[in-house]
Amino acid sequence: MFSHAAYPAVRHRRLRQADWSRRLVAESVLTPNDFIWPVVVHDGSEDRIPVASMPGVDRLSVPEVAKAAREAASLGIPAIALFPHIDGAAKDAYGTQATNEAGLIPDAIKAVKDAAPGLGVMCDVALDCYTDHGHDGLMEDARILNDATIERLVDQALMQVRAGADIIAPSDMMDGRVGAIRGALEATGHHDTLILAYAAKYASAFYGPYRDAVGSAKALKGDKRTYQMDPANGDESLREVASDLAEGADMVMVKPGMPYLDIVRRVVETFRVPTFAYQVSGEYAQLMAAARNGWLDEERAILESLMAFKRAGCAGVVSYFAPRAAKLLG
Repeated sequence: MFSHAAYPAVRHRRLRQADWSRRLVAESVLTPNDFIWPVVVHDGSEDRIPVASMPGVDRLSVPEVAKAAREAASLGIPAIALFPHIDGAAKDAYGTQATNEAGLIPDAIKAVKDAAPGLGVMCDVALDCYTDHGHDGLMEDARILNDATIERLVDQALMQVRAGADIIAPSDMMDGRVGAIRGALEATGHHDTLILAYAAKYASAFYGPYRDAVGSAKALKGDKRTYQMDPANGDESLREVASDLAEGADMVMVKPGMPYLDIVRRVVETFRVPTFAYQVSGEYAQLMAAARNGWLDEERAILESLMAFKRAGCAGVVSYFAPRAAKLLG
């Protein structure tokens, strides 16, 4: 596949010497169409509550989420992902509020759909934002209950779809949850609902700021290594993706993002399905911290980090930089 000609017949710099030639031969292209914007919505009265560990990111009230939806649509961002921050007093061991038809997420979905009807809405399916122990599943004697959790996740997913969600995104990492959700969607006539499965989600140190944002950091008891993947494992990710696709996922996710671009590439080359990565809160926070200290060129670093996902083969990226990057690209 490589030329056998040698220098000076081959001078690789010829194609790099002008802006127009660099653009002409670029192998990867980044546009606002590649972004899903994750937004944390809260149930309080304040319009915006800054997240201290994520400079530039706020928890938004439902009316502010509607404004964000209009902004996303105006910037050409195809979809927004909603994550809840609820009052700690409303949390319990069962994650009751996860299936509340009159709860925060249904209100936020309606606000987004009213404000920007053509914008896709993705909803997270997991219990960690609603449980008083901070885990994605139900617990018994410090053990996560896989099958009992799936029943709750199915109910959560159906509630979200009835509220108007377009994409169901199970992020819990319970075995068999994609098949159970797909079966329930089919049985209730929701044949066209997309499932974006967090198929290769690792037990990562890069989630800390997100847990601050959704209010689960202080609640979390223990860790999530019995259900999220070991960062040491690569082959296992392919087994996880294969299972989720066999169970009815339309798209798959690798999470975190940049530290796992090798996993992204392996998934893309093995399965040839729409593969996304989540540029998680820790990735965002460390880049912003370096930029705020003058150690990085903020705008260039944002776009370069996002281009890395496209180069690795991602169909798109879930990123807190989405609106900023869309403006820079625009």
